[in-house]
Amino acid sequence: MAGTSVANANADTQPSPPPRTNIVGGVPATETYTFMASLQNGGRHGCGGSLVAPTWVITATHCGQPAQVRIGTQTYNAGGEVRQVSGRQVIGGDLAILRLSSASTMKPIPIAQTAPVGSATRLIGWGQTCPTRGCGGAPIQLQQLDTTIVADSRCSGIDAANEICTDGGNGKGACYGDSGGPAVTGGPGAWELVGATSRGGQTCAQGPAIYSDTAAYRTRILQIIGGAASATR
Repeated sequence: MAGTSVANANADTQPSPPPRTNIVGGVPATETYTFMASLQNGGRHGCGGSLVAPTWVITATHCGQPAQVRIGTQTYNAGGEVRQVSGRQVIGGDLAILRLSSASTMKPIPIAQTAPVGSATRLIGWGQTCPTRGCGGAPIQLQQLDTTIVADSRCSGIDAANEICTDGGNGKGACYGDSGGPAVTGGPGAWELVGATSRGGQTCAQGPAIYSDTAAYRTRILQIIGGAASATR
């Protein structure tokens, strides 16, 4: 997009990476989320992301710049579409956006305008489904977990202006392997993006997790992607 500088990952100053997260206590995905992206190097899943416009994917800053993304499939190693990544720009905090080398034909997800406490949300991702680092590999099948946005005071170290706190309860939540993946609200055919997985505790699902608040960054995101109608609803 004219007037927008998309920095190469090698040019960015990287923060110390927080734990990469995935879902503990979830269930296999009940639908194909056309916007869901797997960030990959050498065909291996590393982080999650969300297609918000045909050539743009939202993810976590600490995920870096992958070689490619696979979009719109329930299995990270097959199906959907594969697109190469040509650049990356940090939006703020632990939120970044990837530019694809060619447009995806998958349906992007709109960015929600608000993410109030009490909202029902759904986490989506691949990766470790047991709570301690190294206790298991990533499932090939996409997982989902229904959660709730809770008060910022429930999450230690949160940036209240730019992050949200989500809780799956009963030992369920984000864990290693799915940073950058979406927290969504709504329902089939009407999902909206409210967050991107950022961080949790060293032992997963022992309390609420922190997500970058995409609603808080919505104006900036729309400036970068050119206010694409598919991302504004």
